[in-house]
Amino acid sequence: MIEIERKFLVTSQQFKTEAIRKTRIKQGFLNTDKARTVRVRLKGEIGFITVKGASTDDGLSRFEWEKEISKTDAEALLKLCEIGIIDKIRYDIEVGKHVFEVDEFFGDNTGLIVAEVELSSTTEAFEKPNWLGKEVTGEARYYNSQLSKKPFKNWNS
Repeated sequence: MIEIERKFLVTSQQFKTEAIRKTRIKQGFLNTDKARTVRVRLKGEIGFITVKGASTDDGLSRFEWEKEISKTDAEALLKLCEIGIIDKIRYDIEVGKHVFEVDEFFGDNTGLIVAEVELSSTTEAFEKPNWLGKEVTGEARYYNSQLSKKPFKNWNS
């Protein structure tokens, strides 16, 4: 139940040609407290509810619990979420022994593309594709819960 991941900006659209799958995702937050977030997600036709704890100081890991729910339940819960629904397409790209999840955001976050890779330890090595840019692991403004409150279109830099 501990999630270990690193997050990066993406420097080109090349990842799209390498994707093995892409899925539209809509998600909202029932709670965006720093100590815990509660997310509702509709990933294609499948719903999920997820609880995440606070990140470690380096941003590499945090508690995560997720449960699949029906599409109907997810749609109903999305109506109860805080303002700022996230709309994105997730591309899954196999790179070496890992799968990178690349999120291309829409709506108020149009123009932002972020890649994540989940690891089994904080020191695990992984192959970096050539479209991977600056690492933003631990930078809170890139968390979806924060993008729902302060979207990319409102960033000054």
